[in-house]
Amino acid sequence: MKKNIVTTILFCFCSTLMIAQKSVEGKNILIVYGGWDGHNPEFFAKKMAAWLEERKANVILSESTASYTDKELMQSLDLVIQHITMSKMSARESNRLRKAIANGVGLAGCHGGLGDSFRDDTEYQFMIGGQFVKHPGGQINYKVTISDTNDPITKGLSDFELKTEQYYMHIDPVIEVLATTKFSGEHDSWIEGVEMPVVWKKPYGKGRVFYSALGHSNDIYEIPEVWSIMTQGLMWAMK
Repeated sequence: MKKNIVTTILFCFCSTLMIAQKSVEGKNILIVYGGWDGHNPEFFAKKMAAWLEERKANVILSESTASYTDKELMQSLDLVIQHITMSKMSARESNRLRKAIANGVGLAGCHGGLGDSFRDDTEYQFMIGGQFVKHPGGQINYKVTISDTNDPITKGLSDFELKTEQYYMHIDPVIEVLATTKFSGEHDSWIEGVEMPVVWKKPYGKGRVFYSALGHSNDIYEIPEVWSIMTQGLMWAMK
């Protein structure tokens, strides 16, 4: 028992140290964006690209999921960041993306850009670990509770409040939940007290998938906790 506890502590310490020392310099990162304009995909893509390029990453911006079929490109990547709400992609594009992640490329994204993409593609949703179904009340005030303060993605962060869409999602039990929110039941009484994951990570084959439900509008990225979660999450997911 003691050996197991020590092993867990060492693993957590090593994971935190790893992400602290990790650098995006020289990493090959593909940012694919598009879909519903209401989630400002171009703004998100260019904001992420600027942050990564400042840290000397090699960033490729693409407005088409056809990029996923470029075998040479996908094999060269360390990370895919996607911001496409709804929309569609072909079975071939979906297969190539999933194959790349299963082979070890990381995948990261937020809000509808990763958690409400390709509603008819259940294989894609299986990879992500969750799918948006509703945001009761629209723009509301709610609290995000950090449920794992030892994880490198959320380490050092405290609970925070914000006004934005509170995502209600169908989720995969395999996800590792890092932050949650609780529904008040004000808008749909039967979900009062339901605790819903907001931030999670999960494996997919040899790859790592990171997701945050936060990111409906441009101002949300200016909240320090939201931006820290996003940037630390993509660092964790990166190959």
